[in-house]
Amino acid sequence: MSDGRSTKLPFENRTQAGQLLGRVLLHYKGRHDVVVLALPRGGVPVAFEVVRAIGASLDLMLVRKLGTPGQEELAMGAIAPGGVQVLNQDIVESLGISEKTIEAVANRERKELERRQRAYRGDRPPPQVQGRCVILVDDGLATGATMRSAIKAIRQQQPARIVVAVPVAPGDTIETLRHEADEVVCLATPEPFLAIGRFYQDFPQTSDEEVKDLLARAWENAYG
Repeated sequence: MSDGRSTKLPFENRTQAGQLLGRVLLHYKGRHDVVVLALPRGGVPVAFEVVRAIGASLDLMLVRKLGTPGQEELAMGAIAPGGVQVLNQDIVESLGISEKTIEAVANRERKELERRQRAYRGDRPPPQVQGRCVILVDDGLATGATMRSAIKAIRQQQPARIVVAVPVAPGDTIETLRHEADEVVCLATPEPFLAIGRFYQDFPQTSDEEVKDLLARAWENAYG
């Protein structure tokens, strides 16, 4: 859905991208079975605007990219809670990355996953997604490893439907995800793709404080 050819790039910032994404997801507005899960940190400001548009609840899908040693922005895979690990075999094989190296990176990222869980959620229980429609939101995708890991982790919890929603991604990544999610919404699939940040005018790193603030605001609106 939405091949993005009519979407004007670059986006102003994550807030504007989320507002545009929310408009495309209005067919989910008012449904009580929908939960929006943001991939932190950059996916949270985008998802916050989606939630404002469709009136769903907001929570987190904690996933960590496994950066390629020496080229950390290039994902050789990703991990998610529940022991989920997804590898980009093409990258692993072409660069000759050993299992030992993968495990070392994965162990480091598991610690960061646990830190973020404590920092963002505290004692708050994870969202219940069984039988619900889950919309997974990020600020953009490159290889798609983190999103594939998120899908795999959520599938284990037996949701009724998984929707992937992102402002921008390469066309081949979107096509791959169509085989793994029930619906994929992407506003723009520019070629050549380059890096996600190239398609935003303002693309600062999202801080832990911003994540916690947006979550608190969303949870207060939902339950306050």
